[in-house]
Amino acid sequence: MSLRPLSFFRHWPNPKAVASWCLYDFANSVYAAVIPATIWAAYYADVIVGGSKGEGALWWGRAVSLTMFFVAITSPFGGAIADLAGWRKRLLIAYTVVSVAVTALLATVAPGMVIYGFILSALAGIGFEGAMVFYNAYMPELSPPDRQGRLSGLGFAIGYAGSFVGLFAALPLITAGHFGPAFLLVAILFLAFSLPAFMWLPADRPTTHSVISAARAGWQGTWQTAREIIRIKPMRRFLLAFLLFDDGVNTVIFFSAIFARQVLGFAMTDLIWVYMCVQLSALVGASLWARPTDTRGPKFVVLTMLAQWIVVVTLVYFVTSKTTFFIVAALAGTGLGAIQAASRAFMATLIPTGREGEFFGFYSLCGKSAAILGPLVFGEVASLTGGNLRLAALSILVFFVAGAAILLTVRAGGPTVIRK
Repeated sequence: MSLRPLSFFRHWPNPKAVASWCLYDFANSVYAAVIPATIWAAYYADVIVGGSKGEGALWWGRAVSLTMFFVAITSPFGGAIADLAGWRKRLLIAYTVVSVAVTALLATVAPGMVIYGFILSALAGIGFEGAMVFYNAYMPELSPPDRQGRLSGLGFAIGYAGSFVGLFAALPLITAGHFGPAFLLVAILFLAFSLPAFMWLPADRPTTHSVISAARAGWQGTWQTAREIIRIKPMRRFLLAFLLFDDGVNTVIFFSAIFARQVLGFAMTDLIWVYMCVQLSALVGASLWARPTDTRGPKFVVLTMLAQWIVVVTLVYFVTSKTTFFIVAALAGTGLGAIQAASRAFMATLIPTGREGEFFGFYSLCGKSAAILGPLVFGEVASLTGGNLRLAALSILVFFVAGAAILLTVRAGGPTVIRK
């Protein structure tokens, strides 16, 4: 198997590794678009679990929360084992293969197999989310510091392409009602486009640390970083705000397909078009708010986006037509890309020089943790209200309001460039 890098990959020291790294983003985006974001989420809640009193939302929320909880508590150990014990590539491959294999097994889940589907949902998510810890760790090695932003953006863009390819590939099968083959196809595409990364990403380096000593060092390092963050008031408040509002964003993403399916009667094929609309608007939003993030400051942009998210969630409560939902989804998309980019920029302004890797690792840990409580709240509210997903969606407002209130107290996040 050979890989002929495109011309823009040749600007990096290891073009083949960079190209394969970007293709991995393409690969896992196929999974992300079809499984947790659209088709499997709705299929599990509506067909596998069924019921009209919120049972599907409840079980899906539990699966998402379990996934994120497991990844959050294990990522410090996994990251340390990857770095200190030299297991980075092995762990990337292992987590990916688990996600691919379990995604294929989704084809074996039949209506009524609630627990079996729950276990597979969690395992597939753990494989996907866990692999991202090791995938992201390659970026500093593949690019010099002054070009990491471009490499990150390139992977992001190719990931969007993967989302579109995955959705288009699954569309004919979903239209024909062949859900099992669609999940198998996703698994095949996920594995196929991951193979270049398995082959051409830099090999693991031999080290003197054992797996146990590396895991112990990871735990100690995480607690040390946490203690330092507690002493830095602006960072402490920002990360608390981020933990809350990112939980709200993640919850909306994980439950939008279920809401559209059960409340508005969207067909499975309609969900694909909605998600593609969100992907396009997210790209537009991230682009439009990129310059204001520098000139007005990331705090201004994040607060603006939080106001927008509050409007979006409120509108979701009142939406009654598919057309209106499409419009609201597009509005949510513009806030999705922008708030993610601005939050990362905000964090960058708070990190002491030379400590970027350490503190961004903790930022990533907060990001994984920010998808535990929201899905549980959504699912429980849906169940307690007899399946009222409108009230469940409205309950997520508390995460955005609380996050904005805390962020207003952070004395940081101003303009990063001098306006002329």
